[in-house]
Amino acid sequence: RTDDGQGNILLSRVEAADVLAWDKLQELKESGEILDVVVKGVVNGGVIAYVEGVRGFIPASRLSLEHVDDLNEWLNKKVRVRVITVDPEKKRLVLSAREILRAEARAAEDEKKKAAFEQVHVGDVMDGTVETLKDYGAFVRLSNGLSGLVHVSQISDKRVVSPDKVLKEGQEVKVKVTAIKDGKLSLSMKALLESAQEEEANEHYEIPKSENIATSLGSLLKNIKL
Repeated sequence: RTDDGQGNILLSRVEAADVLAWDKLQELKESGEILDVVVKGVVNGGVIAYVEGVRGFIPASRLSLEHVDDLNEWLNKKVRVRVITVDPEKKRLVLSAREILRAEARAAEDEKKKAAFEQVHVGDVMDGTVETLKDYGAFVRLSNGLSGLVHVSQISDKRVVSPDKVLKEGQEVKVKVTAIKDGKLSLSMKALLESAQEEEANEHYEIPKSENIATSLGSLLKNIKL
């Protein structure tokens, strides 16, 4: 300031540091950088942590993916957060851990799904449970956690007008993997019925010839003493 009455310029390191801190916080918000902070206080509706010396608020709903019952359990714990709100005029800084946790959960789920897909091959026969029924077919969750579609034309060897006429949600079924494309599974119940019918048609029974029957009967009577 220049109002000390003597024409001197008055400086403030504190105010300069404050301005720089808020500039830095704005940069952190724009970059989405993950920050490691320590919970230093518990207030109504959330907890307090400091970034660049500025008091930040983490709402309880953004601390975890699950409901937080006792905020005091988070005191002095390390939390990874991102800056989501920066308002220098109102001295308002809001942090969140939820987005980081969601992204990690999605990545873990995608990795698990990828590994499961690598174990599935066309032609595999698997157990599953009907999840949902649509006009065009049934979505079945397989025993490995993956889901696939049984098209209405692949439910039965007979014509099916509507899937809910022959299937119900929660019903356990056996399906055959008929196609794997773009991360999606095509399943069939009809293919299993056709395979069973084909096996039955190909079964052969050995019928003894008439002369063999006569010979066997003669040999049997020969050994009988009257």
